[in-house]
Amino acid sequence: MHGFTWVDFQKKYYFHFMKKSNFLFAVMMMMVLVSCDKCKDDPHSMHVPTVFIKIVTDSTQVRLNNLGVPSTVPAGHAALSPLFQKISAHYIEFTPNMYTALGGGEVVYHADETMAGGANAIDFALARIAAPGEIFVAVPIASFTPGTYEYVRASLLYQNFDVNLLANGFDLTGRVSSFVGFNTYITNYVINTQTVAVNDDVLQGYWGFETSVLGTPYVTSGQAPPGATTVPNPIFATSPIPQGSCVVTGGFSTPLVITGNETEDIYVTLSLSTNNSFEWIDTNSDGKWEPGAGESVVDMGLRGMIPSWN
Repeated sequence: MHGFTWVDFQKKYYFHFMKKSNFLFAVMMMMVLVSCDKCKDDPHSMHVPTVFIKIVTDSTQVRLNNLGVPSTVPAGHAALSPLFQKISAHYIEFTPNMYTALGGGEVVYHADETMAGGANAIDFALARIAAPGEIFVAVPIASFTPGTYEYVRASLLYQNFDVNLLANGFDLTGRVSSFVGFNTYITNYVINTQTVAVNDDVLQGYWGFETSVLGTPYVTSGQAPPGATTVPNPIFATSPIPQGSCVVTGGFSTPLVITGNETEDIYVTLSLSTNNSFEWIDTNSDGKWEPGAGESVVDMGLRGMIPSWN
């Protein structure tokens, strides 16, 4: 898949996914309507067994590189574990095994996209955004193809988190809005209290930053270098992902088995490693981020994913 980008993947598979998603939504609505009709006689009959997916963050989880191997912060760089406020995904897929190609599993979520900025991009205005630990998406179990799923793939879109920094000798806290999707169309976004207008596409690695200095808001933005965003994939050798996709891959410790006869809900948790995930060039080797000293942010990618279910 060398040279095969996420945009190529989108062109090949996106409309198929959307057609399938629209069909599954119609089926889900029919199930709900039928259930509601039945519940007139039996109030317990309206339950539709569902897979509930939530996203959590963990600063103590192992820090991985792109190949899913434990990694440390490189010389000349520094990093910190940010405190997450909000997060959003663009794409979630359950895959049977380590040989399943991207798109060959059960795609349970695909965010809206647009050509408003001139190229295919995620539509941030329609993105689902949740706090860590909240239910991000709910999928009827009946929409799954029965089978065994060993891995989950999630393409992250948006991160909103707090970081520490040093500015003019003051230790401060600031808020970062980080966009790690392949391409995102943004009209505007709110970092903390301040709104930033964009009205254009932004590539993976774009970020906005806000802090307050003596009660006065300060806002700036930047762009991480192309290809610098870490996207761990421990099964890269057998199932690579397109360049620039931000599709993080993780394996269940116990595979998820869907029989099609489930009567109870299933809860899936996608635990994302934020272990030193905010990384910058540390020009003076003091371990503190000093944007005023020209210390550029180089990586805001999540550092691995451990999915689990119950």
